[in-house]
Amino acid sequence: MGRLALSAGGTASACLAGDMGEPLGKGESEGAIDSLAFGALVVFFALMYAAPSELLEPLAPLRPALIASTAALVLLVVARLGRGKPISLDGWRGGALILFTLLTLASFGWSLNPEGSKSLGVECLKYAGIYFTIINLARTPRRLAILCGALVIASLVTSIGVMRWYIAGESLVEGYRARWLGIFADPNRMAMTLGLVVPVALGFAVRRETRLPMRLVAVAALGLAVGAIVVSFSRGGFAGLLVGTAVWLLLERRFDRAALVGAAALLLLVLAPGSFWSRTGTVSTFREDASAMGRVHAWTVASRISADRPLLGVGAGGFRVAWTQYAPPEARRAFEAHNVFLQIIAELGWVGLFLYLCFIGAGIEGGVRAGRDKDVGWMARALVAGAAGYLVCSLSAGFIGGSPYFYALFAMVAAAERLSSGARKRAVAVEAPAPSWEALPPGAKLKGA
Repeated sequence: MGRLALSAGGTASACLAGDMGEPLGKGESEGAIDSLAFGALVVFFALMYAAPSELLEPLAPLRPALIASTAALVLLVVARLGRGKPISLDGWRGGALILFTLLTLASFGWSLNPEGSKSLGVECLKYAGIYFTIINLARTPRRLAILCGALVIASLVTSIGVMRWYIAGESLVEGYRARWLGIFADPNRMAMTLGLVVPVALGFAVRRETRLPMRLVAVAALGLAVGAIVVSFSRGGFAGLLVGTAVWLLLERRFDRAALVGAAALLLLVLAPGSFWSRTGTVSTFREDASAMGRVHAWTVASRISADRPLLGVGAGGFRVAWTQYAPPEARRAFEAHNVFLQIIAELGWVGLFLYLCFIGAGIEGGVRAGRDKDVGWMARALVAGAAGYLVCSLSAGFIGGSPYFYALFAMVAAAERLSSGARKRAVAVEAPAPSWEALPPGAKLKGA
């Protein structure tokens, strides 16, 4: 398992090298430092799922994922400054993310949990750094495909780990729910982070240009991810899986692919354990389910905080601290919000929610437009579908912190939109010099004047 984890990043590049064309030429590359920055970014993508610091205890203090992402950002800055080129901040979409991050950092000034606000603000600052690193380095279709491939391949490590623990009956939550290491110790988070991989793996699996090794890897990753989601017994994860797959089919508009996925879904219905359907069926009797009622109480707290502090909330990371002030009497145990939108309303108010919605709305809208592009469309459609499923999961298991997957996913959606032909044409139109009267021959007029 450890060897698989450490080799995932290199395998992604190897599997995709034949698919995506020749290596970057001089006109496409900004030099060796830029290539090293992208290599560090691929390693970070692999480490998000491979979790070597959890598998190998001596690596835990080193925090290899943080080292890889920081190296990618630093090398990117060095490469751009060395050539006098600016770092893109992704227009008003990136501006919304910057303002949201600054609001999170500033919220310690009015927070009920100032230290928690500072900690969460710094965490969001790291995530923003990851986002801008990705959109500046994923600047060719080949690079974006390598990042997508790294996610698919690395997810095998997590999925295999989950399935091994489930089969062995090791550390099962509530005696039957599978989980794994680190962030994947929470079955709900494990399900939602594996769920975003499913449409991307589908994209590789059905694409005609995908070579056989990568196609086989994608099919394996797809099957294992779905299996891990099923044995997590996460209702939100299963809902996200359904929505993500449905959105992918809708965007693909291919009947043959719909039939293939439908057959796989039918097989899932047959093979899923009975306890999965019994837990999923408790949605209609949620008042008898302690887990569901915990979420109901958390959402009640969020609504009361919003009514009391509508604009700026109780500060980032202040939800649990505010529980005693706003929870109903019967809710004695403090929970997280378990809904990223309600958490933002409670902790950062409607101002924070507005910025957050601007960011994700611009990302989804741009990704849908990029889905029509002949070069990156297949990736854009898969990434938008993954984002849709992830957001559905966030309605019942979402958090502001602990989610580099969200920022990486939306950065890839943004990168696909920036690489699409429509975006390139708009960029050329903006950069083209406007005609002036001085530049025209005597007696000539501007068109339309």
